[in-house]
Amino acid sequence: MSQRDTAIHLVAGGLAGTAGAVVTCPLEVVKTRLQSSKGVGIPPPPPPNSGTASSRRVCSKIPKHQVQQCARAGHARTTSRMSLIQCIRHIVQTEGPRALFKGLGPNLVGVAPSRAIYFCTYSQAKAILNQHIPPDTPVVHLSAASAAGFVSCTMTNPIWFVKTRLQLDGQNITALQCIKRIYAKTGIKGFYKGITASYMGISETVVHFVLYEGVKARLIAARSLDGVPSDQRSPRDFLEFMGAGAFSKTVASCIAYPHEVARTRLREEGDKYRKFWQTLHTVWMEEGYRGVYRGLGTQLVRQIPNTAIMMSTYEAVVYLLTTHFNNSFYENT
Repeated sequence: MSQRDTAIHLVAGGLAGTAGAVVTCPLEVVKTRLQSSKGVGIPPPPPPNSGTASSRRVCSKIPKHQVQQCARAGHARTTSRMSLIQCIRHIVQTEGPRALFKGLGPNLVGVAPSRAIYFCTYSQAKAILNQHIPPDTPVVHLSAASAAGFVSCTMTNPIWFVKTRLQLDGQNITALQCIKRIYAKTGIKGFYKGITASYMGISETVVHFVLYEGVKARLIAARSLDGVPSDQRSPRDFLEFMGAGAFSKTVASCIAYPHEVARTRLREEGDKYRKFWQTLHTVWMEEGYRGVYRGLGTQLVRQIPNTAIMMSTYEAVVYLLTTHFNNSFYENT
């Protein structure tokens, strides 16, 4: 791959990630709140043997196992039953509309280099692997996605750590204040807490890109059978790429979602959650299987438009820049 192609993938990846992050930031905040052990801050229902008669009647209707889980997990059972709209309304009422965009600063700072690093590493790894093994096979896509995920996670984890802390914070602190607070308590290593969960999340990106490449190849093959050259793009192509990206990310998110809950819990303040498997075990024991899938609905609502925007933007920018440079090359020769 030439330096020009590398630059194209860097720019395309950065722009794609930025576009998706801005549009879906409020959903990201809600998802992170739901994943945390404190939820969005709704107080838990009063115990069955206390409070008013009406509250006792309400609590008496809650199944016994849910009451026990509520007692163990704090706000978990209440927040897990909140709808997406209720979560957004609660955040706006208690913290203001700006709270829906908490962490957007670090997100914008991190998403461009993160996606740029990811897409660049992915395209380079795929190009190298295609030279040594049968090209464009699932093995190539899987290996390239794994390499890209590892490099991207390692280089940008501190940014995502700060973003999560800001989204979980009930006060309006700045990113700089958050960074100083983390550094004062735990030093540099504190910014890498939860990176093991991020590494486990590579499986999600692997499934995503393997599925995406497979669907994309079938779409291109179908166009070739219709007599349309595969190197030309129309608005229909980008709509299909959006659909392929949304489908592949949805499947991948459902399979690998528990790592996101573990990652959010590990990034919380405190020492309750220390390691990846210990965190998942703790959540499972205290909140059941629903605990490790808390926020999945919001995640899917967020991921579908985010991934669709990201993948279509990436493909569009790569196509436009490649076409531009190719036309300029032929005009100068």
